[in-house]
Amino acid sequence: MAGQPGFFDVDERYAALSAAGDPLERLSAAVDFEIFRPVLDAALARSDRSRGGRPPYDAVLMFRILVLQALYSLSDEQAEFQLRDRLSFMRFVGLALHQAVPDAKTIWLYREQLKQAGAMEGLFRRFEEVLAAKGFLAMGGQIIDATIIAAPRQKLTIEEKATIREGGTPEGWSRAKRAQKDRDARWTLKRGKAKPKPEGNQRQVIQIAVPIFGYKSHIGIDRRHGLIRRWTVTDAAQHDSRSFPALLDAENTASRVWADTAYRTKRNLEVLEQRGLSERIQFRRPPWRQLSEQQAKANASRARIRSGIEHVFAAQKHRMRLFVCTIGIARAQVKIGMANLAYNFARLAWLSTRAAPA
Repeated sequence: MAGQPGFFDVDERYAALSAAGDPLERLSAAVDFEIFRPVLDAALARSDRSRGGRPPYDAVLMFRILVLQALYSLSDEQAEFQLRDRLSFMRFVGLALHQAVPDAKTIWLYREQLKQAGAMEGLFRRFEEVLAAKGFLAMGGQIIDATIIAAPRQKLTIEEKATIREGGTPEGWSRAKRAQKDRDARWTLKRGKAKPKPEGNQRQVIQIAVPIFGYKSHIGIDRRHGLIRRWTVTDAAQHDSRSFPALLDAENTASRVWADTAYRTKRNLEVLEQRGLSERIQFRRPPWRQLSEQQAKANASRARIRSGIEHVFAAQKHRMRLFVCTIGIARAQVKIGMANLAYNFARLAWLSTRAAPA
C-alpha cells in the first residue's frame, strides 16, 4: 500500500513547478507583498478578538488572492476552487496543504472592506514608493488614454432608464432589486472603422458604432517603463477629456504628454500650459478639410509613441479578461484598481529581468 503523501512529496512538486517556470513564483520574487501590510491593516476593521471567535485570515494572504483574481479573471467562487485545486496558487498566497482555504464569502467581505476604506489609493501610493526605491522612476514623459470596461447589461424599461440617468431610483424597486441593479454604469457607443473594402479604384471605409454598457478606465503611463502611474474610473458615457487633469503625473521627469484627439480641448491645453508641460496631443481633422502636411506628419510620429498605452489595455482586456461584474462605481473602482495594480506587478516582474533601470 502506498504511504501517505509527506512534506518531501509536496516539496518535489513545488520544485517541478519552479523548474517549469511558474510565473507566480517570479511575481513573488519581484514584489514584496509585505510592504502593503500597514495599508491593509489600517483599512481592515478587525476586532481585538476579546470575545473569541475564529481568527481572521492574514491580510496579505487575502490581498494576494485579489491579485490572483485580477490576473486570471476569477470570480470569488472560482478563486476558492482554484486555491483548493492548484498548487501554484496555494504557494503564491502562502497556504499549506493542511490549512483552510478562504471561502467565496470571505473573499467578498475582504474586498468590500477595502472598498469601504477607500484603500486602493493608499496601495497605489505605497507601490509608487517601492518603484522609486528600485529606480523605476516615472521618466520619458507620459501617455494618457481611456478604454471602456464592459459590465453586465441591465434590463430596464425606458422610464427606469430615464429615472436612473437623472440620479433617482425607479419607483417600486425593492431593497433586493436595488442591490442587484447597477445604477452607476452607463451606455455609450464605441466608434471605429472596419477594414477598407476596394470599390473600383477607391477604398471604401466603413464607420461602425458598437453600443457598450459599463465603465471607463482612464490611465496615465510613463513612457520609459510603461507602468500605470495615475488612474481613475468613471461611467462609460463620460468624455475622455474630462479626466485629463487628474491623470497628469507631476513626478514624471520629462514634460511631454501624449494623447489622442479626444483630449485636444481648449481646457486641457490650458492645463498643460499652466503646469509647464509640452503637449503631444494628436491633431483633430477640421470638418470638410484635411490636415496640413505638417500636422499629418506630427500625428504619425505621435501615434507611434502613443500606441504604447494600447499594450496595457490589450493585456488587461485580453490576457487578464478584465470585466466589471460588480454593482456600483465604488466596487468597479476596486475591481479596475486591482487590475491596474496586478498589471504593474506583472510589468515589474518583466522589467526586473531586463537591464538595470535608468
